[in-house]
Amino acid sequence: MVRYEIAFAGQLVPGAQLESVQANLAKLFQADAARIALLFSGRRIVIKNNLDAAGAEKYRSTLQRAGALVEVQGMAEIDEPGAALPTAVEAPEAVPAVAAREPAGKRLNVLPRDAYMAAFSEVDAPDFAIAPLGEDLQDDKPAPQAPPLDLSQFSLAPVGSDMGEAKAAPAGPPPDISHLKLQD
Repeated sequence: MVRYEIAFAGQLVPGAQLESVQANLAKLFQADAARIALLFSGRRIVIKNNLDAAGAEKYRSTLQRAGALVEVQGMAEIDEPGAALPTAVEAPEAVPAVAAREPAGKRLNVLPRDAYMAAFSEVDAPDFAIAPLGEDLQDDKPAPQAPPLDLSQFSLAPVGSDMGEAKAAPAGPPPDISHLKLQD
């Protein structure tokens, strides 16, 4: 069964005004102006994928009435309902010079889904796996090193010496108030 995707690259139906098409798409997708501006960035953006032929035609005609020219493209053919799409390709027999400098390990090669993603097809990205349960994911940290300090100019005070503030002189004698009386 062939599945289709709907892609938009900012092209308008002949005679359509940009502002009216943007307003129509904002109303159609219930999106704000910032999201609609992303659609008109000039890049090919997949709006909807995994559609059957009738659904793809419905999207195409609705978007054309709104003033946007979209591209309907077949994705892949699936024989069984439970079959998965192929996502990876085998590594080529001739290894490029860039890969020869990398350490030996597994690398992931993915087919690009459109022209925009084809620009990233030559990116050498590691194929990360999931660590086993309880595995420590961070590298061991080295033990902290003490900074080199020169403490030769310091010495210790003798035992029993007062290391705090100097004690204040005792207060003078309290004032004599024996001659004072309280009246009733």
